[in-house]
Amino acid sequence: MGSNKRSNRAPTKGAGVIAIIPARGGSKRIPRKNIKSFMGKPIIEYSIDVAFDAKCFDTVMVSTDDCVTANVAKKAGAEVPFMRSKKNSSDKATIASAVIEVIREYKKRGEEFEYLCVILATAPMLSASIIKRAFKLLQQKSFDTVVPIVEFDYPVQRRLQVIDGLVSMVEKENENKRSQDLPPFYHDAGMFVWAKTDALLKNGTFFVKKMGAVVLPGAIVQDIDDEDDWKIAEAKFQAIKKAKNRIP
Repeated sequence: MGSNKRSNRAPTKGAGVIAIIPARGGSKRIPRKNIKSFMGKPIIEYSIDVAFDAKCFDTVMVSTDDCVTANVAKKAGAEVPFMRSKKNSSDKATIASAVIEVIREYKKRGEEFEYLCVILATAPMLSASIIKRAFKLLQQKSFDTVVPIVEFDYPVQRRLQVIDGLVSMVEKENENKRSQDLPPFYHDAGMFVWAKTDALLKNGTFFVKKMGAVVLPGAIVQDIDDEDDWKIAEAKFQAIKKAKNRIP
């Protein structure tokens, strides 16, 4: 992995498995979000650390277009063997497109991977045990991808809409139904995604027909899009640490 503090740390299992951490340098709402200090260290370091702690990757790499981010990633132990192309560095580029670029570049260099895991750079509450649980599910159930999901805080069947200032229920048939009588719905937890490399290359997306999921508690999930989200994430992180609970 080059000259970094984990250059001699070999994985214990999982031949042909790569962790890819996408980390563009640009961020409009939170400047340099991927390397901003979160509870004392660059937030991307949590993602790099959890990848190594999982002990199921042959390669842990960061895909970035930014030299400062690359240096932070290398210092934390990740590989940055090449920089991301201009095409996949805009805010309109998809994660799938950037990851496919990574896989193809490694192939040019004679390295191929059967499985890949994309770990977002802003997932400080993600644990190695969750990563391993999702990987086991991917292998045992013959899924093409596995994502973490979390239940919506409130039944989406009772959602409201505002038209010309007037509020109304979208699904009026649920007006008098109790929340506990409605089936749960989930959304992507936005922390990572496992995939069979061939499936990603074939479909060009992680959202495929054979997609499985691990359900996570809301206490460890926080989308970080703005400064308020950042503060909430730090509060959740501190609460977990204070309670001395291990993230499941």
